[in-house]
Amino acid sequence: MSGPMKDKDAYQRLNYLYQAAHSVLSQNPENVELARFYCFTQKTIARRLVLRQDPSVKRTLCKKCFSLLIPGVTASSRQRRKNNKTRFTVMRCLSCGQNKTLLNDPDHRLWVDRPEAQQVQQKKPDSGSSNKKQPKAKKQDGSESSKPAAAQSSTSTT
Repeated sequence: MSGPMKDKDAYQRLNYLYQAAHSVLSQNPENVELARFYCFTQKTIARRLVLRQDPSVKRTLCKKCFSLLIPGVTASSRQRRKNNKTRFTVMRCLSCGQNKTLLNDPDHRLWVDRPEAQQVQQKKPDSGSSNKKQPKAKKQDGSESSKPAAAQSSTSTT
C-alpha cells in the first residue's frame, strides 16, 4: 500500500466543505447560495493546490455556477437513450440551466476503479549489492577492507 497521503489536511477540508453544502441544503432547501459558496470554495482550493477530486464529487457539482446538483432540489434529472443501447442521465441545473450528461451503463467502470490504474510498487535494489561495486580501501596495517574509505575512517576514530 502507499505511504502517508500528501495534502491530507486539504482533502479533509474539501470533504468538510462538501458535507457542509449537503447539510445546508438538507436543512433548508432555500439556502442554495450558501451551498454554492461552499462548493465554489471547495473548487477554488482544489484548483489552487492542484488536487484531483473523486469523480463522484465532480458529478454532483455544476461546472458553470458551482451549485450542488441534487435531483428534485437544485437539479432535474432525466433518463435518455441513444440508439436503443446507450443510456444517459441528463442533469439540468435549475440555477443556471447547464446540462450535464452522464453515461448510465452498469458495465462501465471508471479509469480510477480499473486494476491497471493502480500504482504497482517497485522493488528496491538490495543494499548488499551496492557494496560489491565499490573499490576496496586499504587499512593502515596494509590489508584490504571491503568498506569504503569514508566509512573506514569513521570506524577507526572511535
